[in-house]
Amino acid sequence: QTSCLQYLDARSTPLLDHSAPFVARALRISSSLVVLHLENTSLSGRPLMLLATALKMNVTLRELYLADNKLNGLQDSAQLGNLLKFNGNLQILDLRNNHILDSGLAYICEGLREQRRGLVTLVLWNNQLSHAGMAYLGMTLPHTQSLETLNLGHNAVGNEGVRNLKNGLIGNRSVLRLGLACTKLTCEGAVAVAEFVAESPRLLRLDLRENDIKTGGLMALSLALRVNHSLLRLDLDREPKKEAVKSFLETQKALLAEIQNGCKRNFILAKEKEEKEQQQLQHSASMAEISGNDPEEDPEGDPGIPGGASSTPEENGNAAPVGDSSSDTEEEEEEEEDGKESREEEEEEEEDGKESREVAESGNSGKAERRISVSSPGRGRKIFVVTRVENVPE
Repeated sequence: QTSCLQYLDARSTPLLDHSAPFVARALRISSSLVVLHLENTSLSGRPLMLLATALKMNVTLRELYLADNKLNGLQDSAQLGNLLKFNGNLQILDLRNNHILDSGLAYICEGLREQRRGLVTLVLWNNQLSHAGMAYLGMTLPHTQSLETLNLGHNAVGNEGVRNLKNGLIGNRSVLRLGLACTKLTCEGAVAVAEFVAESPRLLRLDLRENDIKTGGLMALSLALRVNHSLLRLDLDREPKKEAVKSFLETQKALLAEIQNGCKRNFILAKEKEEKEQQQLQHSASMAEISGNDPEEDPEGDPGIPGGASSTPEENGNAAPVGDSSSDTEEEEEEEEDGKESREEEEEEEEDGKESREVAESGNSGKAERRISVSSPGRGRKIFVVTRVENVPE
């Protein structure tokens, strides 16, 4: 339960001219709606214009379902295109079973080109689209940065339409799921799709059911899957298509099995990769915890330096003075070559440091102040001397 309305299902409720303004006003004035279902609501015409105008400035709506509204390819599609230009928050737009046509798809593509972010899912199922509309879409896809699901099923895309789409899909960097079910494809179209599959490093699902794809097309898809390592699901008709040569039926069955095995292989690889990444994240987190829980320096570790001054960066050799940072690489190389010699010198320098502290304290014992000198080895066998002067309380 929520304190405000976030989901509204008004499907099959006619949204006529006299009621549409009220809905539009509610959407325009601080609406909290996230999901809006308006399927089969007689939305074409003025009601859609009012709705689209209100949604241009809406920042909360994420999912809009407008199926079965007889939306046309002129005025209605122009309104939808303008909506996409101005609204970058809408993520799902479902337009299935309308009359968008190729002319309407051109308006929608103009809106998509204007979006830097926004639409994630676009459903154009059964909108009387053809190869001409695919040309508009093919030019738009390289410019879309957020579109992940594109469903073009039950449109007369044809082999030429897929060829128009191919270069756009290859140039796209976001599409993960592509629906081409019942789009009048044959082996020629399947070859074009296979060329895209072979080039795609991110496609997860492809639907090619209800198309006349026979041995040649299946062979191309099978070869594409040998080099593709992202596709997890490729939907094809289970039964092989009739061919003049009966032996080809067995070949089709073998190719279908090979395609499914390729998808299974990709699924296993994806799962192993995910598990490996999780292990690396856990390892990084545990290392961060270990480094964050390192014991602190004992503030009384050096009795000759009051207040724990022995843990300064310079004395531990962890930080070089300003001006020596540019020679770190050369100094580190010298340390690697002369490691043994460096360690011996460092031991001698530590002994010298102890002697210097004793001398400094004994030399100033008769004065009103105490000088403490500490020498410590740094990078490149350099010696750093830190002197601290303290007044001895009377």
